[in-house]
Amino acid sequence: MKATGINFRHLYFFRVVASEGSVTRAAERLGLAIQTVSTQVAALEQSVGKSLLTQQGRRLVPTDAGRVALTYAEQIFELGDRMQEALDEADNGRMRLTVGISDSLPKLIAYRLMETAFGMESPIKLICVEREFETLLADLALHKLDVVLTDRTVRASASLRVFSHLLGESEMMLFGASALARRHGRDFPDSLNGAPLLLPTRNNALRGRIDEWLLQHHIRPDIVGEFEDNAMLNTFGRRGLGLFFAPAGLEDDIRGQFNAVPVGAATGLREQFYAISSERRIRHPAVEAILAGQTGLFGG
Repeated sequence: MKATGINFRHLYFFRVVASEGSVTRAAERLGLAIQTVSTQVAALEQSVGKSLLTQQGRRLVPTDAGRVALTYAEQIFELGDRMQEALDEADNGRMRLTVGISDSLPKLIAYRLMETAFGMESPIKLICVEREFETLLADLALHKLDVVLTDRTVRASASLRVFSHLLGESEMMLFGASALARRHGRDFPDSLNGAPLLLPTRNNALRGRIDEWLLQHHIRPDIVGEFEDNAMLNTFGRRGLGLFFAPAGLEDDIRGQFNAVPVGAATGLREQFYAISSERRIRHPAVEAILAGQTGLFGG
């Protein structure tokens, strides 16, 4: 007869054995007797009514049921670690906020989106993680992140229970180093025919809209570079390799940080910015502040 609850000590021992591939090595790592570790894992298997480990050559590997249990175990102990960190930070009067930032999102925009969280009465400890969009969604689903900031939306599904929140949008402008901007600034946008352009790669949400805008204006530029990472694109633009698109709301920042000047406004071309949150009963106060504080941030 199966028990109604899981002993997390047993689950922890199983996790270590699965990681080490051996009861002996797990016992050495834990500083315990082999029999103690073996008994704990056996107790877990009896509790769930399934074999969780099987011998494969010289290693113990998870069974199908064991792989499922191990996935949940990783989430459980990850949340346990985060709970302890949150409790420690609560003693220091700080609230932990873990933000995933899509590598395609302009870093200056990411800062603007998070700015309201720093104005809260309770100070926060910010943890920023920059990765590919799909990886961030997986981490969000596992509750490793509190929110994801990105330039694209995502639909919730049975396997991915998340919400997309439009934080703002901005008209795009074309920028470039001074000499390059002067050369292509007259008769804009017709002056862009043959102009060197730096663009995001085609898996970027903005790229399709840029291609459509160029097609509508019958512009055939010289695409000299395509970049996954927005910061890298801007760096090459600062060095004068080509012209690049950026949100008009960041004009002052781009002038200051990248020594680049506007070439012209890409009328009709806009970029959207989103916060992706997981479905939770308790919402993070700092995430709520981010969601509530974006109206008019980018000038419509």
